[in-house]
Amino acid sequence: MGTRQIEFVIAASPPSRLDKALSRDVPAEATLSRTRLARLIEAGGVSINGVVVTDAKAKVAEDAQVLITVEEAEESHIGPEDIPLAVVFEDDDLIVVNKPAGMVVHPAPGSPNGTLVNALLHHCGADLSGVGGVKRPGIVHRIDKETSGLLVVAKSDAAHQGLAAQFEAHTVERYYQALCYGVPEASDPRLRGIRGASFEAGNILRMTTQLARHKTDRQRQAVLFEGGRHAVTRARIVEPFGVPPVVTLIECWLETGRTHQIRVHMAHAGHGLLGDPTYGGKRKLPAKALSVEAAQAIRDFPRQALHAAVLGFEHPVSGEHLRFEAPIPSDMSDLIDLLRRPAAQ
Repeated sequence: MGTRQIEFVIAASPPSRLDKALSRDVPAEATLSRTRLARLIEAGGVSINGVVVTDAKAKVAEDAQVLITVEEAEESHIGPEDIPLAVVFEDDDLIVVNKPAGMVVHPAPGSPNGTLVNALLHHCGADLSGVGGVKRPGIVHRIDKETSGLLVVAKSDAAHQGLAAQFEAHTVERYYQALCYGVPEASDPRLRGIRGASFEAGNILRMTTQLARHKTDRQRQAVLFEGGRHAVTRARIVEPFGVPPVVTLIECWLETGRTHQIRVHMAHAGHGLLGDPTYGGKRKLPAKALSVEAAQAIRDFPRQALHAAVLGFEHPVSGEHLRFEAPIPSDMSDLIDLLRRPAAQ
């Protein structure tokens, strides 16, 4: 494996810790995040005035001569695959894609190939400068296999750290479109009686709970009010369907980003998503509320009707604010068209 060496001088008034001083003064073109620098210090890859220093908390003086030896990124053990990608945006640091329903984001037992990561390794090729010392795309968030929509992926270590920090701070803008059973509105006394559910101005449903893995079914998440991880989802009505209304197109946005968050929160509220085999289930709808074609299309819909429609964040390198929108996919739009048809009288 090849190496590269980075030499520079510590500027005036350095921070008290070596890792912070290096992060401040390392040349930007080195694209080394503070986390990566800390690992290099620990591994013996940093010399100060000719002496190897392995303590990230060590003090460093102004005008100290720094030499950092970085091993070039090694190849990923995951193989590239020539799978078409819907690329929404791409530069040297990151790529935004519109993932189709049915694609797994990262290889895992049961899904060793055909994933978004396999496709990105082929698409990006030599453009991957390395994340954590490995030539791989940096996955900072995921959406479920059967959920469609927008994902941002880092192509460099610096972008990976910057994006991860934004997701951890919950500053990333994420809006989803979904079709749910019923109408989640403030006038429903049943909904107001559900623990964790409340309403904000504008008839916006707010779900506030803890979420954790289900005790007996490890593929599911469960709503808790003690333990687990804090989760907040908001949802508003976009368009109800049926006479009386029995299905609703909703817009959801996340204050936190937990596994299955929208799906489990809407199910807890009694408004599970159409087609969701894990939480939504299938419901018997009033016979004359929808057209025969719409009712059949609901029964046949093969996945949870959930789409990641909007993604906004600060570019982790340039600082530019980026915001992207992905139109609702054809399977959901076709279903919506049928839901709008009047039922036979």
